[in-house]
Amino acid sequence: MAESAAGVLSVFRLDGKTAVVTGAGRGLGAAMARALAEAGASVAIVDVNAEDLEATAGEIRRAGGRVTSAVVDVTRSEQVQQAVDDIARGLGGPHVLVNNAGITSRSPFEDLEENDWENVLRVNLGGTYRFSRFAAQRMIAQGGGSIINIASISGLVGNRGGDNSHYCATKGGVIALTRSLAVEWAPKHIRVNALAPGYFVTPMTDRLKQRDPAFYAELVGRVPLGRFGETSDLAGAVIYLASEASAFVTGHVLVVDGGYTAW
Repeated sequence: MAESAAGVLSVFRLDGKTAVVTGAGRGLGAAMARALAEAGASVAIVDVNAEDLEATAGEIRRAGGRVTSAVVDVTRSEQVQQAVDDIARGLGGPHVLVNNAGITSRSPFEDLEENDWENVLRVNLGGTYRFSRFAAQRMIAQGGGSIINIASISGLVGNRGGDNSHYCATKGGVIALTRSLAVEWAPKHIRVNALAPGYFVTPMTDRLKQRDPAFYAELVGRVPLGRFGETSDLAGAVIYLASEASAFVTGHVLVVDGGYTAW
């Protein structure tokens, strides 16, 4: 039985693999990077904020993980391509890509400035396009890989409170892109899946709690498990989709929301 258990658990290991995580300076991206490193991957983290990057990299190193970091603007193709090339030379791969970089802004749609619309699309959808494109070129050459796009329940249902329909549109686009690329790249042995987190404890939801405690309490009350997610709640999900444990899973959207969308 012990040998059997060890065999089952071994398919979740990422030893010898290189994983890239975008938007890994803080929050969910940093948590997923730490989890991938703990599972044995060499992790390359990218973000636009150098200070946040160094903090995450330091945590991974202190835990005994192997990590490199690079300041990258995901809206700039030349920076993305250079980052992927540098990662391939330094660590190999990439074998796993987590497209996590994302932004939002809040505005009633009738008052939404075109610049805000364009900025959110450039990062959330455009960044996913750029990193997926250049990473896939390497993955095809090496015989395959796993791409994990970070979507959101906002790509599946309308947000309570509104004021960020442009963000919802990008996350719906990420889900559609995930499914399409899963079919397109299956013959090239690249699996493409998405994670769709629900409400998590983040600086953004902390600000909501301070600004509108009644609405915050209402949102928590709508989660069947009775709480917002913690960053650690994504660890198992990202390891599953990155590893051979999900070898026959592609085009899937794994919702991690405490049951919020089950109502």
